[in-house]
Amino acid sequence: MVHKRGADILHDPWFNKDTGFPLTERDRLGLRGLLPPRVISFEQQYTRFMESYQSLEKNTKGQPEGVVSLAKWRILNRLHDRNETLYYRVLIDNIKDFAPIIYTPTVGLVCQNYSGLFRRPRGMYFSAKDKGEMMSMIYNWPAQQVDMIVLTDGSRILGLGDLGVQGIGIPIGKLDMYVAAAGINPQRILPVMLDVGTNNQKLLEDQLYLGVRQPRLEGEEYLSIVDEFMEAVFTRWPKAIVQFEDFQMKWAFETLQRYRKRFCMFNDDVQGTAGVALAGLLGAVRAQGWQLADFVKQKIVVVGAGSAGLGVLNMSVQAAARMSGNSETATKPFFLLDKDGLVTKERKHIDPAAAPFAKNLSDIEGLGLREGASLIEVVKKVKPHVLLGLSGVGGIFHEEVLKAMRESDSPKPAIFAMSNPTMNAECTATDAFKHAGENIVFASGSPFENVDLGNGKVGHVNQANNMYLFPGIGLGTLLSGARIITDGMLQAASEWYNTHNVFDPCFSVLFM
Repeated sequence: MVHKRGADILHDPWFNKDTGFPLTERDRLGLRGLLPPRVISFEQQYTRFMESYQSLEKNTKGQPEGVVSLAKWRILNRLHDRNETLYYRVLIDNIKDFAPIIYTPTVGLVCQNYSGLFRRPRGMYFSAKDKGEMMSMIYNWPAQQVDMIVLTDGSRILGLGDLGVQGIGIPIGKLDMYVAAAGINPQRILPVMLDVGTNNQKLLEDQLYLGVRQPRLEGEEYLSIVDEFMEAVFTRWPKAIVQFEDFQMKWAFETLQRYRKRFCMFNDDVQGTAGVALAGLLGAVRAQGWQLADFVKQKIVVVGAGSAGLGVLNMSVQAAARMSGNSETATKPFFLLDKDGLVTKERKHIDPAAAPFAKNLSDIEGLGLREGASLIEVVKKVKPHVLLGLSGVGGIFHEEVLKAMRESDSPKPAIFAMSNPTMNAECTATDAFKHAGENIVFASGSPFENVDLGNGKVGHVNQANNMYLFPGIGLGTLLSGARIITDGMLQAASEWYNTHNVFDPCFSVLFM
């Protein structure tokens, strides 16, 4: 039932059918005379759009990749602004081709340029200037029911850092994946930007920047803003799910612990990445010819001690403890490195979140390792079964590191370059197969093409991206009616996806 009439319908992408309105609807809805007389069917509109998109691909061939990606994003975004039904049909039918445009890796480029790309608002913006007003503001959103909210404060967008209000592109892209991959009703989703300022001086000096021009709020002042938002959201929509996205590490862990037992929420960087990585690690065990229970015997080097890396370690250690029945030894297979090298208990000023994974010197002296040992030292001496990167540092798995993985204690070592976007990937698929050898398991956070190894052989590239998990988390929570999301639920999802081939690029096998 539509309560709008005339031009208001044509300007509302939820209801607009463009030239697809039949004459009976044009009369009933006051549209006669506001559209060209010919009725163009939905199927014809679909074909026309795809021809335009393919023409764009042809005309931009040979241009820089970033220019082409943004051109593709623009044509899709214009359709999204105009006709959501057609947009999501196009997206669902062509998800393999369009996911890299509306999501990783193009979404990072969109966020970097968002103020210049902005044409029409989408989602809601709550800023530091709105304190005390959020409860009334939440009722400005026109949908009576919202099931899924993706929230960011723009402080750590992918591996690009603080992008302030421009980070809204991440919630928009994530929710498009919820609709296309999990079938969430597009009228019941809400992307949200919590703009508490930015410490990015370049943005503060940019005349086109659309956010609050002030340094980021900190401490209790920051938390009071998030508290007010969460209270407002769950007052209006008590059954909604809020997904926290791309918060810097200190706030990612703080807000997760603060809200997880009060509201239905999860942090995608801490828990979603952990779920996908755990599924990949369990899959690697099988690919290496071991039994799943042998996961506790693997040696895993994790490079990156941010929210994603520590989230992976937390969930993996819990899984190892459950499999072995011994929580005290569950951290032994894992070696954590940050920007200062191997993390041990000898380190001064160790981050409390990383402390549980710091190595005792007594455990590593036999390997000839020390506090702060470099990545190449650790790989050469540990000979890990798995090298997993969530560092955000492009190319950190350089030639020497990859060649050292040839000496792994596994005949089929696994290399996971999970950082986004593509330029932040720890290594490319081509380099991994070239330097680490053909007999590896490779997975990446950004999409890479399979590698031609010659002689008819192909190096298969698996994607280890949150998009293979978070739509299932949201949909599963909605269908089950769960009021909180526990670690056990996420581990169960990881193990289910692992047994159903988590890295298969066909979405149909991923979501129950």
